[in-house]
Amino acid sequence: MLKLHVKDETSRLRAVVLGTAESCGPTPKLEDAYDPKSAQHIQAGTYPVEEDMVKEMEAVAAVFKKYDVKVFRPEVIKDYNQIFSRDIGFVIDDKFIKANILPDREREIEAIQYVIDQVPATHVFRLPEDAHVEGGDVMPWGDYIFIGTYTGSDYPDYITARTNKEAVQYLAELFPKKKVVSFELRKHNTDPKENALHLDCCFQPVGKNKAIIHKNGFLKENEYEWLVNLFGKENVFEISKDEMYNMNSNVFSIAPNVVISEKSFTRLNTWLRSHDITVEEVPYAEIAKQEGLLRCSTLPLIRD
Repeated sequence: MLKLHVKDETSRLRAVVLGTAESCGPTPKLEDAYDPKSAQHIQAGTYPVEEDMVKEMEAVAAVFKKYDVKVFRPEVIKDYNQIFSRDIGFVIDDKFIKANILPDREREIEAIQYVIDQVPATHVFRLPEDAHVEGGDVMPWGDYIFIGTYTGSDYPDYITARTNKEAVQYLAELFPKKKVVSFELRKHNTDPKENALHLDCCFQPVGKNKAIIHKNGFLKENEYEWLVNLFGKENVFEISKDEMYNMNSNVFSIAPNVVISEKSFTRLNTWLRSHDITVEEVPYAEIAKQEGLLRCSTLPLIRD
């Protein structure tokens, strides 16, 4: 049996589900794009190819091996995109929560059922049908659960609005001892630089008390300021619109002092190293074209 344990974003990682780019299928049609960045690359003819994405994911798998992390991979479904395992489920404390994601992606969770079967059934939860959530919007951080959401009445009009207020309410009830704090994110169907697809596209804790943040990803300035105050201005690394577009906040922590990051994130990686954080650089720029990066393609199961 798997003894799930995830209290935060950075404690030493022991077991993780890493997505797969194998048999991810042909370039989608423009009308089938799930997000504006993918649409941009479909239109430009620069959408990533399977061979390149498989190589990028293997580079991450090699880093996990180096740090002796147990890695589970989804069973490969033919011609199906299974890169972003974070969207389909997440662990808080000792509970596995199956996300309610876009209907087209329902089969992704089936491909990791063999992992979920190793968790006691009493610790596996599924949100009610009207509660939409994806793991990229949910971050446990000690006593807190941070949740990215969008509560505007035009929620159904946005393909980029993935987590609703019903999901926030459900998680608050499931974890009554935690402080659940939700953040309204900026959504845009066609401009990726004005769109925070998930909370981890504009914010992420690193180390023991630091954070990466992009102010414009938040719709309400006071919510952004609350986060900056929580971590302390001196501990926050502010990223630009272009850095957000390139997914600088979507790195992944193996430990408080070890972060996997994209090799081109020069400014961020220099800052991390200046705070005594080891940066394991990997190539991930092709996968980034689908508006997801390292946090999006990992689903932590056990941290210290």
